[in-house]
Amino acid sequence: MPISPQEILETIRMIRMEHLDIRTVTMGISLLDVKGDSIEALAENIYKKVVEKAKNLRDSVEEVSSKYDIPIANTRITVTPIALIARAKEDDDLFPIAQALDRAGKELRIDYIGGFGALVHKGCTPSDIALMNSIPRALAKLDRVCSSVNVASTRSGINMEAILLMAEKIKEAAVLSAERDSVACTKLVIYCNAPEDNPFMAGGFHGVGEGESAINVAISGPGTVRSALSRLKNASFNELTEEIKRTAFKITRVGELVGREISAKLGVPFGIVDLSLAPTPQEGDSIADILQAMGLEECGAPGSLAAIALLTDAVKKGGLFASSSVGGMSGTFIPLSEDAGMARAAERGSLSLERLQSMTAVCSVGLDMVAIPGDTPVETIAGIIADEMAIGMMNNKTVGVRIIPVIGKKAGEWVDFGGLLGRAPILPVSSFRSDEFVRRKGRIQAPITSFTN
Repeated sequence: MPISPQEILETIRMIRMEHLDIRTVTMGISLLDVKGDSIEALAENIYKKVVEKAKNLRDSVEEVSSKYDIPIANTRITVTPIALIARAKEDDDLFPIAQALDRAGKELRIDYIGGFGALVHKGCTPSDIALMNSIPRALAKLDRVCSSVNVASTRSGINMEAILLMAEKIKEAAVLSAERDSVACTKLVIYCNAPEDNPFMAGGFHGVGEGESAINVAISGPGTVRSALSRLKNASFNELTEEIKRTAFKITRVGELVGREISAKLGVPFGIVDLSLAPTPQEGDSIADILQAMGLEECGAPGSLAAIALLTDAVKKGGLFASSSVGGMSGTFIPLSEDAGMARAAERGSLSLERLQSMTAVCSVGLDMVAIPGDTPVETIAGIIADEMAIGMMNNKTVGVRIIPVIGKKAGEWVDFGGLLGRAPILPVSSFRSDEFVRRKGRIQAPITSFTN
């Protein structure tokens, strides 16, 4: 379906007045054919392939952005999870590969490059262990590299040993970047049911089921939805839903237009549009503000789960009608530090860690950008991750955890990560321990529903 002139005019209004942008154009690149006789040789060959494949990416993004006067916030790359191609021994250091990815990103003028990760939901290979051990240093020392580790799935259950190891690596990354408020942890996501075509960071990677390359686009637009709902005082739930669907349709069409044009310029297949509403720290561009426009005094108040369920479902319904190529996360992001309204709600006391986690059962994304005290025990971090993985596993949905133990800071203090990462109060965690539980060996088995769906 062609883009109409009226849609373009409406888009211009949304860009100028309602904070609409394309959050990211992300190029996925398969590395399954890349080999090397050593870690260093493999790293160099990875660098060469990424640079060759994406050499025109940034220029194409800038040309399309300028042509339509549509802001594109980030240009990114995802690659095949590195643990799958490293063929490493447990004690190998994969930092040279991370360095090669970072060097490629710098040369290509890319904001982030994702895929320094592993898929360990059913078990770990020596290469997986080497990769996970290499994550803290890579994230602390390098600017562009992002990591994700899938530790659970509805089909396989929850790998508790991998969760405990990753909790240790989160703490290690926090310590290594302590002088920068443990910012390295903002580039690491722990997943259940990770999507293979996710254009968002830090959790994006190019899955093994994907082709040689693809262009994936992620839309934004909480400000646009909030603006639309603020005009509907005393509207019924049906009217709210229909307005969100109409707005999501318009936003998704913008993503479709941009993605397909860049795809054509590069001669790379168009992949997906991710329908997720992704907020920013900018005032007026907040998921929490949307919930208030629906009638809640503050995000986290009673009714918040119902409101965010309505929002997430309506966005998906409107977006699906606008594009035949929907994928990625496609939900409602509720990152604490990246959403000024969410941070405000936490400061006012309406949004606790537990309340935020309950909302992830319906938001389709997960526990995101949550800062906790730096002295939080590793076992407590593991328990928080395990709880979120259980939500994803039992509901057959994608969830992620991006949690930051800020070294040297306590609950109630604020942390400022800068830029799109935003700022937020540090949330308190339970003082009750789960050490014995999280240190048990093996997996929590998959639910019986995984065999009947």
